[in-house]
Amino acid sequence: MFDWIKRYMPKRLYWRAALILVLPVFLLQLIVSFVFIQRHFEGVTEQLTQAVVMELGYVQNLLDQGDPDAAMALAQGLGITMVRNDAAQLTQTRRFYDLTGLVVLRELQALSSIRAIDLPDDYRVDVVMQVGRTAYDVSFSRRRVSATNPHQLIVNMVVFGGLFTVIAFFYLRNQLRPITRLAAAAEAFGRGQSVPYKPAGAVEVRAAGQSFLDMRARIDRHIEQRTLILSGISHDLRTPLTRLKLGLSFLEPETRAPLEQDVEDMRVLLDEFLIFAKTFGDDQTDAETIDLRAFLAEVSEDVQRMGHQITILPIDGNAQARFRKTAVKRALENVINNAFRYAKTVELSVMVRPKYVSFVVQDDGPGIDEHNYAEALKPFSRLDPSRNQNRGAGVGLGLPITADIARAHGGRLELGRSATLGGLSAKIVLGQ
Repeated sequence: MFDWIKRYMPKRLYWRAALILVLPVFLLQLIVSFVFIQRHFEGVTEQLTQAVVMELGYVQNLLDQGDPDAAMALAQGLGITMVRNDAAQLTQTRRFYDLTGLVVLRELQALSSIRAIDLPDDYRVDVVMQVGRTAYDVSFSRRRVSATNPHQLIVNMVVFGGLFTVIAFFYLRNQLRPITRLAAAAEAFGRGQSVPYKPAGAVEVRAAGQSFLDMRARIDRHIEQRTLILSGISHDLRTPLTRLKLGLSFLEPETRAPLEQDVEDMRVLLDEFLIFAKTFGDDQTDAETIDLRAFLAEVSEDVQRMGHQITILPIDGNAQARFRKTAVKRALENVINNAFRYAKTVELSVMVRPKYVSFVVQDDGPGIDEHNYAEALKPFSRLDPSRNQNRGAGVGLGLPITADIARAHGGRLELGRSATLGGLSAKIVLGQ
């Protein structure tokens, strides 16, 4: 039932924690201010104004008895300025932000002789009293009906609340910094980079950081052991394959040809498997800034040496991007070779954005059915009949290797239908 709130919540942990910190403080100040104004401050103003109304009532009684001199003397003794002015005219005004003025007006209007009330500022109150046909200008200090400096509590709450919130922000940032460093180290490791990291912060964060370091060490050891094993397999299997090819050379041509083809298929399968298993085993370099124009020119030259012609569209965006040149070039070669195996026309387009760069290879071949996209990314998967081993030397590892390279760059490989050529569209997205 609270799913709709998630759409308006901040995405980052820092801002969510800041919201948890600031929102209760803001609501507390708002509630306290409201209660203070409504319950305390207005009550004080009402009592002070009622006292002034009683004093003006005494003055009004003397005027009703026909003794204006005694009424003026009483008003002067009470600190009220009173001047007879039969032509007195006063417009009743109040500033819109003068909240206590509402209470003052309400209480003063309870006196029958009051004809107009003016609250021009925070220092005085002007009133017109009329008894019979005689009018009087009456003025007294605003302090007599309102508490002085009514905003002091609110100002103090805002100032000190803001000060302590800023201090809490600095403390919060220091507490969240180890978490962001852990997230950055985990993201870098997901891209094949091992950045320096030392557990810090609270006990729980240190435990998570140490667990990450242990996991990273185990994965590194596993990769190292796998690379050594595969290197041994490569050395051990190539030797008997070479002896088989040498032995087959002594056979009759009609008998030798199919057996040599089997040996060649085994060699190709072995090479493709080693490339898939190691992926980055021979490329441990960090990502670097690459000039895409020169990079695409190299790709085009490699394609031409293979006897094909690829169309490279203008770059959409900046002409520079960061990635592992050797690995990405291998990924593009896999996709382009796969495209030329089943199509005649192939296009390559590049789009660069601040957070990612994408390479899109499109062809006019038969393509792949949408329900087979996931199957095509599985190792050793060959989709028949349109994409099978008889169409080339592939063993079903080109797209899985490309997908692994894209994931190692914090991206992905997306397959789809080409909107322009009608064949397969392979989009390699790399994180920046």
